[in-house]
Amino acid sequence: MRDQLLHLPQRSSLSLQAQVREALVNAILAGHVPPGSPLPSGRRLAKQLGVARNTVVLAYQQLVDDGYLIARERSGYYVNDDILRGVVDAAPPHREAPQSLPDWGGRLRVFPSAQRNIVKPLDWRSYRYPFVTGQFDPSRFPVADWRECVRRSLYVGTVQEWAGDSVDEDDPLLIDQIHTRILPRRGVWADPDEILVTVGAQQALYLLARLFIDARSRVGIEDPGYSDARNTFALKTAYLRPLAVDAEGLIIDSQLDGLDYIYTTPSHQYPTTVTMPLARRRALLERAAHDDFVIIEDDYESETNFVDEPTPALKSLDQNERVVYVGSLSKTLAPGLRIGYMVGPRELIKEARALRRLMLRHPPGNNQRTLALFVSSGYHDSLIRRMSHAYKDRWQVLGAMLAEHLPQSAQIPTFGGTSYWVQGPAELDARELMRSAHEQSILLEPGDVHFISDDPPLNYFRLGFSSITSDKIRPGIEKLAALVRTLS
Repeated sequence: MRDQLLHLPQRSSLSLQAQVREALVNAILAGHVPPGSPLPSGRRLAKQLGVARNTVVLAYQQLVDDGYLIARERSGYYVNDDILRGVVDAAPPHREAPQSLPDWGGRLRVFPSAQRNIVKPLDWRSYRYPFVTGQFDPSRFPVADWRECVRRSLYVGTVQEWAGDSVDEDDPLLIDQIHTRILPRRGVWADPDEILVTVGAQQALYLLARLFIDARSRVGIEDPGYSDARNTFALKTAYLRPLAVDAEGLIIDSQLDGLDYIYTTPSHQYPTTVTMPLARRRALLERAAHDDFVIIEDDYESETNFVDEPTPALKSLDQNERVVYVGSLSKTLAPGLRIGYMVGPRELIKEARALRRLMLRHPPGNNQRTLALFVSSGYHDSLIRRMSHAYKDRWQVLGAMLAEHLPQSAQIPTFGGTSYWVQGPAELDARELMRSAHEQSILLEPGDVHFISDDPPLNYFRLGFSSITSDKIRPGIEKLAALVRTLS
């Protein structure tokens, strides 16, 4: 390799030492540097890469510790002969044209990709006005606090606690924090064996669908409502009943007759953002007990509350074990964390735990422990307070701009949250609005996907404010309102 050129990426989030190490590892594992070959001196490679000599020397020493290199006194560094031993030749074998391929379409029993889903561009950060929902503001992520908890989770004794196969058990410290700190904020009291950690709230919904629902089950879901929940239940039963909502959330009337399960988002109705008042919550619980149905409560944005006295969770009022509560911790921190939980009767949680074991045993132990330390150290409560202040400001600015430029199109959410549900003019097609908005670097979400009907209204759309700063809201709405007028 003495005469080979090595390049570092132009842009990388890694340190220079980590970049040098990664480049050398890639070259070795790709066979570009044969076993036993010498590497350039630290001084020579540093000059070639334009980095400090000490950066290269430290990378070399780390690769010695990891078994990639051998240091020979007064000679230099050489590729360890053992590092590629047992590695299969990466060259693809020559294959004859297949004579017979399986009919995969005929073998598949479900086609989830054919369902109507929310679509969000992965490059949403590149938009100047990202009114995107369900994402986070990277500038608000508590990097220092999270890094400290990651470091504490890597203490030798702590690693021994979480690194082993826990079979189907959750991190006891995280369960304790959910039990004593997270749930009481919503008025929910549950014993540890009534709590299950999941890979996001989405897995909790899938587990419940698998445990509760078969082809004969009658499931009611709010309309408009959460499309992923609708699609999850639709994989198990064709009997999905759209349930109308109004300014107080799910309507409690004859539309609930004959149902086995009801999925609802009472604290912050998805996607309209309205909050179900206490009297209607009690009426729903009375109907559940009288008509013998189970309620799945999705409290997906429970932490984003801008009022002093939030309405307690439906689960907190439940006296007859009629409510299964689903929550998310990744909504507060970052969606990529994928940590949620469900709360329900012991019998249900026992079976959900056994089913989760068949899927993935348990969520990664390191993430569970890091999050548990984050909550127990008080960082979670501090983050919620800071986020509430920031979101409240954006919430108010967006509300004022909508009132000025798109009057009567939206009402201010009563519980908080991170989005507005906007009703455009009757002739507006929000799908066309989205395409035109993209051309002006504005990102929004058409609302038709949230309706159960195959012929949904097209003039609704969502505007999220969790990922856009207040100073961008005003010009973004001004441009968006001009587009709405042009397309209506």
